[in-house]
Amino acid sequence: MKNKGTGSWIHRRRVKSAGATTLIHSAELTGLATAGSAGTGVARRILVDAAVDGSVDADVEHLDRIIAAATHEHRDEPVDLTDPAVIQYTSGTTGHPKGAVLSHQNIAWNSFNVLVDYELSVRSVALMISPMFHSAALGMGVLPMLLKGGTVVLEPHFDAGRALELVQRHRVTYLSGVPTTFQLICEHPAWPATDLSSLQMLTCGGSAVPARVLDAYEQRGLPFTGGYGMTETSPGATSLLPRHSRTKAGSAGLPHFFTDIRIADEAGQPLLAGQPGEIQIQGPNVIDGYWNRPEATVQSYAEDGWFRSGDIGYLDRDGFLFISDRLKDMIISGGENIYPAEIEQIILELDAVGSVAVVGVPDEKWGEVPRAYIQLRPGHTLSEDRLRAHLVGRLARYKMPKTVVTVDDMPRTSSGKIRRRDLRSVAIETNPS
Repeated sequence: MKNKGTGSWIHRRRVKSAGATTLIHSAELTGLATAGSAGTGVARRILVDAAVDGSVDADVEHLDRIIAAATHEHRDEPVDLTDPAVIQYTSGTTGHPKGAVLSHQNIAWNSFNVLVDYELSVRSVALMISPMFHSAALGMGVLPMLLKGGTVVLEPHFDAGRALELVQRHRVTYLSGVPTTFQLICEHPAWPATDLSSLQMLTCGGSAVPARVLDAYEQRGLPFTGGYGMTETSPGATSLLPRHSRTKAGSAGLPHFFTDIRIADEAGQPLLAGQPGEIQIQGPNVIDGYWNRPEATVQSYAEDGWFRSGDIGYLDRDGFLFISDRLKDMIISGGENIYPAEIEQIILELDAVGSVAVVGVPDEKWGEVPRAYIQLRPGHTLSEDRLRAHLVGRLARYKMPKTVVTVDDMPRTSSGKIRRRDLRSVAIETNPS
């Protein structure tokens, strides 16, 4: 179950959507489990660890007792490759989360993609600092590592200092996360003194890694692998290996070995290199549809079966994918298309900026215009004049944020992605000077 920072109503919606009848949770999340299962079809709750204070309801079962009482008879349950294996909910950064039905085939082929592109072995040790309900942690880390026979170190919460300590203690070779987690790690006071010599591979998804973060790791001989994917692709679609991290800076890489990528226009016709359009994906790692959402399933596939990502991007002449932005995040100002990610990457070059999100806000003249929400790094300041001076000459005038709002914190999903729709809602309700 997710962490305590998200609302129980979100969990309740997903539990009801999935039709779950059994809920398995830790003692720490008993309160959330109780609230999140209220009014749903959950008739059975199972605790995976003993309650410290004995406050768990009497009707809650204990996993260790269930295991102790079970028979030793081996059950051979027939499973077909196309049978559903797990329902994973999308992050919901642009709308309500949908339950992606991942089959056994989907997660197996995704693991094969990872093992082809990344150097994992039985001696590899992965530290999972992202939750396993997030498809990247499960599909790009845990499952391929276990398939190869490596070791997985699981953490219930992310803490930058503890992550550094665990890397040194367990001689971790593989670490994956989002740009925010990697930034927090390299800015932690323990960063300079921690032995990171065991690390061989860092994978980062969700968005591009800021140049200063990339520099901090490369100065210690730690190059990044990047990539692009989503829950619906189990989740890998492309990967950018370290040897291309500088020559193809900003790229999400090449398609995984068993996966194909194309860029298509609104009519579904493939576009030439350099032409932006919708990123579409095909392969055995792509889901067949959503749980109890037939209308969403139909809308998510082109007539010839390619999955429509809802993301805008282009392929260069070498076949490397470059992400422009989410289709739903694109700002249309005076008839011109503006991709927030382009603006955000330039703003992130400023040392004072910790996080940034650009969204469209209503405007009587232009329809909508860009607004930048900025979270500063501790101890830093940034004037609006300094920001605009940094952008002048690098962005067309119509792409320049018309307003800038400094925030103490960004609304995020449990996997660390910024919830843009929350910022858009705030932007509609407020009009800062």
